[in-house]
Amino acid sequence: MLDLLGHSDEARIGEIARQAASRSAAGGDSERRFRDLLQALPAAIYTTDAEGRITFFNQACIEFAGRSPKIGEMWCVTWKLYLPDGTPLPHDECPMAVALKQNRPVRDVEAVAERPDGSRICFMPYPTPLRDEGGRLVGAVNMLVDITARKQAEQRMMLLAYEVDHRSNNLLAVTQAMLRLTKAETAAEFQAAFQGRLSALANVQRLFSESRWTGASLKTIVEEELRPYAGADGERISIAGDDLRLPATLAQSIAVAVHELATNAAKYGALSTPSGRLEIRWETNGADPLVLHWSERDGPPVNEPPTRKGFGIGAVDGIIRTLRGRITRQWKPEGLVCQMAFPDVTK
Repeated sequence: MLDLLGHSDEARIGEIARQAASRSAAGGDSERRFRDLLQALPAAIYTTDAEGRITFFNQACIEFAGRSPKIGEMWCVTWKLYLPDGTPLPHDECPMAVALKQNRPVRDVEAVAERPDGSRICFMPYPTPLRDEGGRLVGAVNMLVDITARKQAEQRMMLLAYEVDHRSNNLLAVTQAMLRLTKAETAAEFQAAFQGRLSALANVQRLFSESRWTGASLKTIVEEELRPYAGADGERISIAGDDLRLPATLAQSIAVAVHELATNAAKYGALSTPSGRLEIRWETNGADPLVLHWSERDGPPVNEPPTRKGFGIGAVDGIIRTLRGRITRQWKPEGLVCQMAFPDVTK
């Protein structure tokens, strides 16, 4: 609950606790009333005498420490303590011990408390010495603020920043490879080819964003790349295979490869005529973790393989090589049959 408090709330509660503990330490008829006030506060608060023996703790301390401390225990209500880096922190060196031994408040430090059940809490302590009217040290009050959720959020932000940096570098590398592999005889042809490939990459990035970067669906990538050619009834294109979540590098490369194959099929192959049909399927059995099969039929007759290697073919081959993959093509009379095999790509 204390994770939800801001610094001003912590300061307010801390001041209330200090005043209440000071009056309680001074004795008098109001002692029980102020101890009741400390019990009502949501923060884990306890007090010690000048030697460090615990003289009071509220219910929140029990919940915080996962144990019931005992009056007279030394320094801390917690079971075990650690520094943020995991180094054990002896109780007689904890912030409360430092505050009493040096007769000064301790601020802006963090520690980790381990409960008897093994769970751990990141927290910030606020140990403050208590003095009598003559200025003599009579004890101390400490407030323990649970910052576990805050530290977890910071860790998630660090991981997210690393992931964004990794994805950006990866995307830049793929884009640079595409730029290097894109060839054309005119500026207009170059612009059209490169823009199409960028669109394929942008679509993959959108899929990753929608999945919160857990992966991109292979089936969705293929469906969206081929949707413009599917026709009204959607029967000219057949897609088969178990859906897979692909990591970024593999998803981007497959998207560009499918885009190029579809572009070539729309220009010269099965997708260039209304009667043409296309089947794309994939499997993950065998020596290769992922194998895609691309089969065209009922398009313009293929009498012989092309004598000239087109720009799109070169781009596909280059992209697949960057993944240490393999591609084979057969120009059968009924149309192009292509197989792409990809090794295990996890980055």
